[in-house]
Amino acid sequence: MKAFEAVHALALSCGFSHVGDLDVRTIRVRTEVRDSCAENTCRAYRTNWSCPPGCGTLAECEQRIRNYHRGLILQTTGVLEDSLDYEAMERIALAHGKNLDTFRAHVRLLYPSCLVIGAGACTRCGACTYPHEPCRFPEQMLVSMEAMGMLVSEVCKDNALPYYYGPNTLTYVGCVLLY
Repeated sequence: MKAFEAVHALALSCGFSHVGDLDVRTIRVRTEVRDSCAENTCRAYRTNWSCPPGCGTLAECEQRIRNYHRGLILQTTGVLEDSLDYEAMERIALAHGKNLDTFRAHVRLLYPSCLVIGAGACTRCGACTYPHEPCRFPEQMLVSMEAMGMLVSEVCKDNALPYYYGPNTLTYVGCVLLY
């Protein structure tokens, strides 16, 4: 139990705004979430190893999730001037990415086989090797919660952690799964 409490404290020390317990049994892998990836609104579908189909089938993603029993939801929340404040949105996204990178480096010392899941496509490399070559940095690549089939707001709600923190706020969400 103390090791898990240490992971919670570690997450907060890495800059996350909010950290909540995650019961992996509450995660529902949804076809409709993965189908929305195929609509390619973000232009990442079929372009990298961290997005579908490169990250594996939905069944493979679910199997990876089911190997774990508990975890933490990791949120980075920031304030926007208004709903069109793209500079702040990007700044919050970058902060969340840095928080995840820092956290992953430290949590793997405690839980070497943990699974850290992020938000959005991996941007580690300027140009991804997908689909012609294997990922250059598979241990550093982050698959998003959505690519894994998770409806982020539902995961937060089912684990008693808010997803929305009020007007002119934006929250990026990731998680870590532990045995």
